[in-house]
Amino acid sequence: MQLGMVGLGRMGANMTRRLMRGGHKLVVSDRSADAIKQLGDEGATESSSLQDLVAKLGPPRAAWVMVPAGDPTETTVQSLLSLMQAGDTIIDGGNSYFKDDVRRSKMCAAKSVHYVDVGTSGGVWGLERGYCMMIGGPKEAVQRLDPIFKTLAPGIGDIPKTPGVEKLGGTSEQGYIHCGPSGSGHFVKMVHNGIEYGIMQAYAEGFDIFKNANSNELLADYRYELNLPEIAEVWRRGSVVSSWLLDLTAMALVENPTLSEYSGFVQDSGEGRWTIQAAIEAAVPAEVLTAALYARFRSRQEHTFAEKMLSAMRQKFGGHVEPKTKTKTV
Repeated sequence: MQLGMVGLGRMGANMTRRLMRGGHKLVVSDRSADAIKQLGDEGATESSSLQDLVAKLGPPRAAWVMVPAGDPTETTVQSLLSLMQAGDTIIDGGNSYFKDDVRRSKMCAAKSVHYVDVGTSGGVWGLERGYCMMIGGPKEAVQRLDPIFKTLAPGIGDIPKTPGVEKLGGTSEQGYIHCGPSGSGHFVKMVHNGIEYGIMQAYAEGFDIFKNANSNELLADYRYELNLPEIAEVWRRGSVVSSWLLDLTAMALVENPTLSEYSGFVQDSGEGRWTIQAAIEAAVPAEVLTAALYARFRSRQEHTFAEKMLSAMRQKFGGHVEPKTKTKTV
């Protein structure tokens, strides 16, 4: 298929590469001329503006927006909509708030343009591993774009088959699903990221306990000098708490057991807050996810080894670099 990719950052550029490897034809756009040229040198069609990008796409057009959530996405979607025609599709693959998707889909529908929201997980590793995608939008548009999603997705790979999964009859085993109408894709991705906060916090707190197992606060008989990289590694081998996040944790600890390059200042990208808000609106208790979000707030005041663990995981899966601060480090 032919697809326009707007935004050639860490994920947008690699998604473009994965799609081109799969035989698709990409027209690319970005604020950086160097980023456009780089992908052009690799086989993509360069464009000088959004108007130029749309002009180089054949109908029915599809343009994937991969820019930061908020105003950048809003501005890009509005600009594309002014250039699109009936039957075209705008795809938002960033981390937008699902209520914004509902509003934008109605705005697009007024011009008979499809709007598809895609919650995308895979980070900086997606080029090789593939991207897990949670998709919302009209069935017609999602089905037409299936070759794009199938190429971006990880596929079945070597993950053991879930007993009975064949009864589901969908594409989840391939690594992507159509969740439902507009907004549902980003809603599922939002909660996914809220859960991610909780899992990361659990690992971080556990390893912080290990780090302080030789504390002077403990009786001498109960002090342990523990090898954190080896604990992370052994848990990867048959433990019930094994996961990709643990794989990345083990990688970070092998590289530097003290995690001294991390400040312990941990950002939250918005989805955690939105998940808690959704839980409040539906009167659903979410104690662990709420506590994990608050722990990130606290990390900006005083840092512990647990926060360094969180920073290390964020850097490993998403390339996020936390700011250095002058506040106290424990």
